[in-house]
Amino acid sequence: MNLRNVAIIAHVDHGKTTLVDQLFRQSGTFRDNQRVEERAMDSNDLEKERGITILAKPTSVEWAPPGGGDPVRINIVDTPGHADFGGEVERILSMVDGVILLVDSSEGAMPQTKFVTGKALKLGLRPIVVVNKIDRSDARVQEVLDEVFDLFVTLEANDEQLDFPVLYASGRNGYASDDADAREGTLQPLFEKIVEHVPPPALDQDAPFSFLVTLLDRDNFLGRILTGRVQSGTVKLNQPIHALDAEGKVIETGRASKIMTFQGLERVPTDEARAGDIISLAGLTVATVSNTIADTSVSTPIQAQPIDPPTLSMRFAVNDSPMAGREGSKVTSRMIRDRLEREAESNVAIKVTESEDKDSFEVAGRGELQLGVLIETMRREGFELGISRPRVLFGEEDGKKTEPYETVVIDVDDEFSGTVVDKMNQRKAEMTDMRPSGGGKTRITFSAPSRGLIGYHGEFLSDTRGTGIMNRLFEKYGPHKGNIEGRKNGVLISNGNGEAQSYALGPLEERGILFVGHGEALYEGMIVGENAKTEDLEVNPMKAKQLTNFRASGGKDDAVRLTPPKKMTLEQAIAYIDDDEMVEVTPTKIRLRKRHLDPHERKRASRAKHAA
Repeated sequence: MNLRNVAIIAHVDHGKTTLVDQLFRQSGTFRDNQRVEERAMDSNDLEKERGITILAKPTSVEWAPPGGGDPVRINIVDTPGHADFGGEVERILSMVDGVILLVDSSEGAMPQTKFVTGKALKLGLRPIVVVNKIDRSDARVQEVLDEVFDLFVTLEANDEQLDFPVLYASGRNGYASDDADAREGTLQPLFEKIVEHVPPPALDQDAPFSFLVTLLDRDNFLGRILTGRVQSGTVKLNQPIHALDAEGKVIETGRASKIMTFQGLERVPTDEARAGDIISLAGLTVATVSNTIADTSVSTPIQAQPIDPPTLSMRFAVNDSPMAGREGSKVTSRMIRDRLEREAESNVAIKVTESEDKDSFEVAGRGELQLGVLIETMRREGFELGISRPRVLFGEEDGKKTEPYETVVIDVDDEFSGTVVDKMNQRKAEMTDMRPSGGGKTRITFSAPSRGLIGYHGEFLSDTRGTGIMNRLFEKYGPHKGNIEGRKNGVLISNGNGEAQSYALGPLEERGILFVGHGEALYEGMIVGENAKTEDLEVNPMKAKQLTNFRASGGKDDAVRLTPPKKMTLEQAIAYIDDDEMVEVTPTKIRLRKRHLDPHERKRASRAKHAA
């Protein structure tokens, strides 16, 4: 059978997963009466809720050319669009022979597109460009194509890559065409373009079997499932195999107890797989991502793609608040360690180091979103954690301190552009480009230290009344920018344990914004609100009204009317806290607290910090 391996690259929300849905439908992967969820490839709960792809996932469709002829099997890899999950993408590209670059007909080429496309072009892959959502009222097809061409030139594409074929499509409506004015049809032209433009795998069928692990999964019945592309030879069921590390050392030996290929959304068992096939393999217990699985006669490993280094880290600690263990089932450091080690094994962009006190772990990753997704996944599994403020990982060059910089592209209504530029300047960002993007909007590009961007997104949304769009991408390590001012407001801290009372919360509303409502359990050192002034303030939110049999004069007995408290999401809470604060994360609650709950210890730590 003819075989093609192709990855789909797109920025977040440009319609990649929806297009894959339509490829399934039109290739006959789903029965006509089969009930299929929308965005079928976004399979885990967090992907469905957020509407973004987090994990790279292979799938396959079989397409029969309309005029007869051999059917073609097309293996498609759906890649995450967000740069925080770039570790997934960098490995995946070694499995494919071509890429489809999907761009929105209005938004055009965005920073994350640049990140993944750059990696694909370096590997020599030739792209097919699909301009999606051409039925949008604000489509600007020709300008977007010019932007894509300019992007390829910037990324040093060769002449062959610059001569890319173009299709105009609407993934939601299920059509693609060579004609930019088409508004109906099928995805037939896209299937034809893939078969014509993407070469079949040029791999040695007769050499001994070898296979590079790019994804790791677990199954309750089969154990470890290793996914990747067969680089050479053939593997048969129960064939003896061994795993090699990057240096060529044998890690373990075993048998290929289960071989599975992808068919639509399912893994289907098969008796053998050949060079070029994307398969999942079970039977080994130690082998992991970037190891080579091969016939026992092979001793040279396949070189894995190098991965960009992490730029941000957070401290994951055992929850030591007075409410520890009430809401979660996994609270010990051993459980947290095992879970983080498991994560680091399957996600190569994450690094975990244990602290000296054995009660906390430094977890380094690509960005706030990536680490936020990990914390959210862990809390849903029943973990309780104490999370510190994110901090950037500094480097050193020629004896000078360096820090990570990001390219920040902001689309904002014209009226808010002044505010955004001012705020970004305060955060030591340099503006590199500013241009009108049509429809009363401006696109502004900055080069900004990652340190200054921590916690800015919430403020940015407030400044732009929720209409601004910000995209960030790791750019480089550059010179250290000196001190960057953090949060300006202090916090309101509970001075005891108990339940919040409306009688006490009413007067506190005048002091700032409250994060807790009536009846919520509080403890000493917990943050209950934001102070309107710059210093922290200890308050008593548990003071109840003294009940006597005397009636108050002048109608003072009226019920207290409270403004609903400000409830933060996990990402907002992590971005909000300061260096001496933590987020307590449990399966049911997100609380803010001071690192030192006792006020005397807080003073001592503050004095020690200033003395240093």
